[in-house]
Amino acid sequence: MPASLDITPPEDSGFTPEAEAVIEDRRSILSRRRLLVALAEIAERQPAGPEQRSSVLALLKGALSDGRAEVRRRFDEGASGTATVRAESYLVDQLMRVIYDHVGQRLYPLANPSTGERLCLVAVGGYGRGELAPQSDIDLLFLLPYKLTPRSEQVVEEVLYFLWDLGFKVGHATRSVAECLRLAKADTTICTALLEARWLWGDQDLFRELRQRFAKDVQAGGGARFIEAKLTERATRHKRFGGSRYSLEPNIKEGKGGLRDLHTLFWIAKFLYNVDDIAKLVERKVFTGAEVRRFEKAQNFLWTLRCHMHYRAARADERLTFDMQKDLAPLMGFTAHAGLMDVERFMKRYFLVAKEVGDLTRIFCAAIEAEHDRRSRFRLPSLRRRRKIDGFGLERDRLTVTSGEVFAEKPIEMLRIFRVAQKHELDIHPQALRWITQNLKRVNKALREDPAANELFMEMLASKHDPETTLRRLNEAGVFGRFLPDFGRVVAQMQYNMYHHYTVDEHTIFAIGILHAIEQGSLANEAPIASEVVHKVLSRRVLYMAVLLHDIAKGRQGDHSLLGAKVASKVCPRFGLSAGQTETVAWLVLHHLAMSDTAFKRDIDDPKTLQDFADLVQSPERLRLLLVLTVADIRAVGPGVWNAWKAALLRDLYWRTEALLSGGLAAQSRDARVKGAKDILKEKLQESGWSTKDIAAHLRRGYPAYWSGLDVEIHLRHARLVREAENNAAPLTIDTRVDRYREATEVTIYAADHPGLFSRIAGAMAVAGASITAARIFTLRNGMALDSFFVEGANGGPFDQPGKLARLSAAIEQCLAGRLRPLQELEAQKSPIPSRLRVFKVSPQVLVDNKASRNHTVIEVNGRDRPGLLYQVTQALTKLNLIVKAARIATFGERAVDVFYVQDALGGKIDNKVRLENIEKKLLAALEDGDCIPAKKAAKAVTAKSPAKPQSRSLAKVVPKDGPKLAKTGPKPVRGSR
Repeated sequence: MPASLDITPPEDSGFTPEAEAVIEDRRSILSRRRLLVALAEIAERQPAGPEQRSSVLALLKGALSDGRAEVRRRFDEGASGTATVRAESYLVDQLMRVIYDHVGQRLYPLANPSTGERLCLVAVGGYGRGELAPQSDIDLLFLLPYKLTPRSEQVVEEVLYFLWDLGFKVGHATRSVAECLRLAKADTTICTALLEARWLWGDQDLFRELRQRFAKDVQAGGGARFIEAKLTERATRHKRFGGSRYSLEPNIKEGKGGLRDLHTLFWIAKFLYNVDDIAKLVERKVFTGAEVRRFEKAQNFLWTLRCHMHYRAARADERLTFDMQKDLAPLMGFTAHAGLMDVERFMKRYFLVAKEVGDLTRIFCAAIEAEHDRRSRFRLPSLRRRRKIDGFGLERDRLTVTSGEVFAEKPIEMLRIFRVAQKHELDIHPQALRWITQNLKRVNKALREDPAANELFMEMLASKHDPETTLRRLNEAGVFGRFLPDFGRVVAQMQYNMYHHYTVDEHTIFAIGILHAIEQGSLANEAPIASEVVHKVLSRRVLYMAVLLHDIAKGRQGDHSLLGAKVASKVCPRFGLSAGQTETVAWLVLHHLAMSDTAFKRDIDDPKTLQDFADLVQSPERLRLLLVLTVADIRAVGPGVWNAWKAALLRDLYWRTEALLSGGLAAQSRDARVKGAKDILKEKLQESGWSTKDIAAHLRRGYPAYWSGLDVEIHLRHARLVREAENNAAPLTIDTRVDRYREATEVTIYAADHPGLFSRIAGAMAVAGASITAARIFTLRNGMALDSFFVEGANGGPFDQPGKLARLSAAIEQCLAGRLRPLQELEAQKSPIPSRLRVFKVSPQVLVDNKASRNHTVIEVNGRDRPGLLYQVTQALTKLNLIVKAARIATFGERAVDVFYVQDALGGKIDNKVRLENIEKKLLAALEDGDCIPAKKAAKAVTAKSPAKPQSRSLAKVVPKDGPKLAKTGPKPVRGSR
């Protein structure tokens, strides 16, 4: 054997004893001894050259394939993620050593190597830890004593060629010991890689030299700088991947609470304490034995999940997408239970693990800060010399206690420390938080029934000093869910749909933060009415408690609004609310979707819709409370959900209802409102120079519903448009106007009315890429249709680019002339539904209500959103000889919810039972897209949950208990081209 190779016993793994212990029956994965024998036989049969290399490569590929199959078999049969990544690393180790020996001994042998020709193969990065996920890259360092020699260069190149030919993705560097140290001092990433360096093969003395000099030149005295760099790097990474550990499609490696956060703890521990196993931190009093077990349990869960993801995707896929979540839930051992889907239970477990990672990080940072006396980055100079605040110690500008016994003896202090921190805008010392975590069992029934404790909680909830941050701290520490067990049930509870962006607890805390911002006037531009009326509510505590409890029953079997109202009735007295306040909170929770349902899914120009909503609300105080709650709820759903269109609809509903409750609208009969509208328009037209004859002719054109349903500005625009069209004898007139109030584009069409007009227009708009969000449809006495559509772009916002508007007008004209067939055009434009959307199954549903309007039958259709859906639905309505008089179009994530106010050909409601059944049948056929669950089978199928469960309470006065029920969902009227 050439002297240049320093070979250890044949089957040495190179792992620490702790790592080696998790690899069972290593030789069945790959026996290096047998592989070396086989290589020797090839070398005897074939001389060095291309044929020998092909034979060697085939042998290595076979060994790699068999080894991976064995590791996969073990994983599929229940091996842990930790054991799997260790086994993968062991497999690559053995293969690497065989390749290195083959290259160094047979291809480039050197009988008498010089000192400068020594070479060492080193594993770095995650591979250096001995952890290798099934599709991960491998990181290698070819370590030299000095500069690269020709022979060493040949060995390095040939080893890399073999690895590349085997299909490995290799990150590699060839450096001398001096170069490694110089770069480690300048670059934290290189420093971290070398920190995890593990000897693989070759000259061990060279590796020992690197380790010794690294410890002396880099580690010694560099702890504070390294820690600061790694924590800054972690903060930057968190920001890059969304900033929240509760993202519904998390990156399990790089995201907050993922594997990389655990790695960061390991790196810091290794740098400071030279430990290769996290369990050794118990001796250093950094972690307790229980905390080490929590670390290992969290890491194993994440490794198991990551292995499943790599095997499923056959690549290094780290993002846990919706479609992947559904596939992996049963593989991770989760089943549907207690009203929760298997995927929801699985993701709840993931988020709890991510929270655990955060807890461990906080504990670890507290320990190293105490040992290394690092000053806080959140220092408040004015408080430097103060040692106590309200009975709590002040250490580095953070509240703390002398020991955990303080919380054990007086559990109420676990709440009071958060209140004092909130009051004085201070942070809480991580060691104090650690002691709180260790005493969570003290947050029991006795504390929950303590009036002083409940008052402290209410002060934090309704405080004018940033309640969101305080409640999030309470939640992170585990106190929130223990003190309010109903809230504990929704901690880390995801909602498996594309509408909600956060877990229920995160959504709730965000909503409280938004309510606080509304109160502070920070959202005056985005929500001006809510920002104004919030200061008129009689009880802030009622409002804050309603926001806290509005989704408290999510994830339970049954209607979360009804169940939540029962929770409110139970817990509000505990927090000191009076019987009247408790009733108001329960009402708000029960009806927290009523205002959005009415504004976004009903025609508020219909007098009965407005009257029914006013009958439900009953008082201006409840109207104010419901408006602010609705705004906070919608804005907390996720980025981009709130927009000017929603704001405008809610404002219109609020002002009209307030006027009705105060007697303003009720005092006027319909005839009086029609006369008033005509008189105002007449005056405006006279000022514009219209003749008395032209004014009279125009005023005769509209039916009463037209005059009572629109404001004077719209009447004036319509009058000018109609006059121009009549003067030019134009068969079709199209006018477009950007409505900045609603951030949508209004498209007004004046054309001869005929059956199917709405459907054709909808088809043309879909072809042009416009998304209809609302429609106002009128037929005038002269037989002409005067229809207004509010449209947005596919991603929301005004559809206002000149080229797009021109294309839209051309598409409408061609479609009405019969030269454009929308269905064929949409089919030609159709692109495959992304896999992450296909995973959501929305059961087609048709709901008919004959009591919501005095003059119209209201039809609500629910289905999975897709291009052309609105056209297909309205085409079905046309074939059913139904006339659409008004429409509300909305999208909630993957779910489309469209509502139509229709009449039969004679202008009446549809009340024939057989005909109603036929309408339902035809619309269901239009809704099904070939990838949805048929409605009749929906009850038996496991489907994606809608943003909220069907019920009718939000319009209780519209639909009697024995009448048809309307689906209740959260609003999102942003639709792709339909």
